[in-house]
Amino acid sequence: MRLGASIVGDLRKVLADEVRAGERAAMTAIRAETEQVKAELRRQVTTAFSGNARGIANAWRSKIFPRSGQSLRPAGLVFTKVPNVIDAFERGALIRAKGGGKFLAIPTGFNAARGRRGRGEKGMRVTPAQMVTSGQAFLRPFKSGRGFVWCLPLRQGEQTGRRRRTRLVAGGVTEVGTANRKGREAWARGLLEQGMVPMFLLLPQVKLAKRLDVRGAAERGLRRLPGRFVAAWERESGRAA
Repeated sequence: MRLGASIVGDLRKVLADEVRAGERAAMTAIRAETEQVKAELRRQVTTAFSGNARGIANAWRSKIFPRSGQSLRPAGLVFTKVPNVIDAFERGALIRAKGGGKFLAIPTGFNAARGRRGRGEKGMRVTPAQMVTSGQAFLRPFKSGRGFVWCLPLRQGEQTGRRRRTRLVAGGVTEVGTANRKGREAWARGLLEQGMVPMFLLLPQVKLAKRLDVRGAAERGLRRLPGRFVAAWERESGRAA
């Protein structure tokens, strides 16, 4: 028995069409997988740090190569604009003071005028140098003996505005908050009774918890990519059901 086979049409054109379909499929697969990996990494950040880390999450960016045209060998790049932060929380880094210093100075939530940056001098955090030059800063040791709370004396400023907001001023250096009688007056009174506001935590070192899995996201993307490419090629060549 003899079997015969023949190709209908121009072989070179058939092959060229198949290559072009493969190029389009490769670009589609890489583009989709790159976006999925980036989205997963952004979710990791927002899940680990809640809504406070939206800027860090959005620092994950992506690029596709080639930037224009088609290719059977495309590449996707996912990168972050804050690599040191990401690396520290992926490894669970141990952070120590630089230059032989004994302590890290970690600003507390009180250490921001009106709780916000970007308002000129009123929006900047008090620095350790300002704490020293103020001549009013003092230390309170932790019960564990492993560090200190670096404080400034707190006083009540004038009440301003129609809502009678009470200004809270730390050591004459910065305004650390306001209170009104309906919402935060008890909070303000509690701070005033203590007579101090914690501006920095002084710790010899900090061990960050491992909160991110960048390598895992990349490996999952690589495992998905072949199946995504085959499905896209079948669609492009018209073989998909």
